Amino acid sequence: MDQSPTITIRFREATAALILCLSIALVGVIMISAGMGYIKIPFEAIVKIIATKVSGKLSFIEGLDQIFPVVVFDVRLPRILTAAIVGGGLAMSGVVFQGILLNPLADPYTLGVSAGAAFGASLAILLNIHLLGTYSIPLFAFIGAASTLILVIYLSSSAEGLSSNNLILSGIIVAAILSAGISFLKYVADEQVSIIIFWLMGSFGSKTWADVALASIFVCIGFLVFVYFSRDLNLMSLGNRTAASLGVDTKKVTIILLSTASLVAAICVSVSGIIGFVGLLVPHMMRFITGPDNRRLVPVAMLSGGILLLCADTITRAVLPTEIPIGVLTALIGGPFFCYIFWKQQKTRKLL
Repeated sequence: MDQSPTITIRFREATAALILCLSIALVGVIMISAGMGYIKIPFEAIVKIIATKVSGKLSFIEGLDQIFPVVVFDVRLPRILTAAIVGGGLAMSGVVFQGILLNPLADPYTLGVSAGAAFGASLAILLNIHLLGTYSIPLFAFIGAASTLILVIYLSSSAEGLSSNNLILSGIIVAAILSAGISFLKYVADEQVSIIIFWLMGSFGSKTWADVALASIFVCIGFLVFVYFSRDLNLMSLGNRTAASLGVDTKKVTIILLSTASLVAAICVSVSGIIGFVGLLVPHMMRFITGPDNRRLVPVAMLSGGILLLCADTITRAVLPTEIPIGVLTALIGGPFFCYIFWKQQKTRKLL
């Protein structure tokens, strides 16, 4: 008797249950984080404040301190939601990069996207550009990241199309050149060097609802694209020839996914600064739970990345005595953890 339909149904039910649990966990972390900080706000007050904003009924917040709604909606929630969205975007991009490049060490910065964003932001800070006010630096960071992607794809193109090795090598070369350019900009920056260094370390401080809207729009578009092409990405993991024989236009799909993943990462970096290891670690961690199927991995990684980065930002904002840049904390946590994962994999291979 063929049990494949039953297995497929159970597979979908397990995926739906996992996504539901992670969604509930993310909402819970958002609510808890909104109450943490210099001003402690009870969980019940957070619920009442959000209910008031959603329904418009002021009766829900009667008796509450008038400062609570201001702190929650004008200060904390924009930062909290931005952190969750950026974490989800970086994790999704990591899944796609590792799937396309067939390299477990690939992440959103493999193709030099982060270096391009950092160079653009450093240039805007050095030249003191304020064309769009507070959005001038994110705009230049995005332009730098997008230009880097175009250059990397151009350098790696050949008559046979795009190959993962060429893309990785081109990304390393371009990133090295841009890193040297960033060092030079810091050398000549003088008084602005501290601003450049702080931006490069990543931060979610002073985020607004406009940042939330900007990041959420691009991350949602990227999510839809990744889910739509997730089956093709699964087939491409078998090799380009096998995928092509099964009807996948590998060149077209590769360019679409690479461009989308890089632009999502570019938007995230332009909003938050350089935040490492999220796009590298989360896909690895979630594959132990979901397996290699990208139809499950993409949504699960997005939710897990949001939870991870939001927890890290909450620690820096509300737990540590002094706030440190979020990029420093993710590197301190992610580096040793990734070393542990790599060591376990090497140990398993030796036993086999």
